[in-house]
Amino acid sequence: MQAIIFCGIQGSGKSTFYKERFFDTHLRISLDQLRTRNREAVFLEACLRTQLRFVVDNTNPTIVERSKYIQLAKEAKYEVICYFFESNTSVALARNNQRSGRFKVPEKGLYGTLKRLQVPTLSEGFDQLYRVHLLPTGTYEVHPMDDSPLD
Repeated sequence: MQAIIFCGIQGSGKSTFYKERFFDTHLRISLDQLRTRNREAVFLEACLRTQLRFVVDNTNPTIVERSKYIQLAKEAKYEVICYFFESNTSVALARNNQRSGRFKVPEKGLYGTLKRLQVPTLSEGFDQLYRVHLLPTGTYEVHPMDDSPLD
């Protein structure tokens, strides 16, 4: 079974990537949809109990925030994969500004996430780690990532 954890600032293309790559194969666990940590925990527990593949589509900027998903998935014998969405801040802001209602994040919220962002590493417990770039064409470039410093 597979647990996928997304990591990246708001507007970096995580949800669109999910829809394009995992919609037909993995349940999406997202605070944008579920709106509370309690609902998120219920969905996560259901996935783990039933061995359903899932994607955690949240910003997950810190090691601590990612660790709870990693630990639970590992205990349930899941392969844990991380996709790190590197983003140009101005592009992320522009994408965020195209959102409306509760889905539009205040600019200070995006900068706050960026300030807390810790680049994920394999040593956190991931079985695989990928770096994702959203290209100007709207497509994605995905590359394996190791624990070496960013370019």
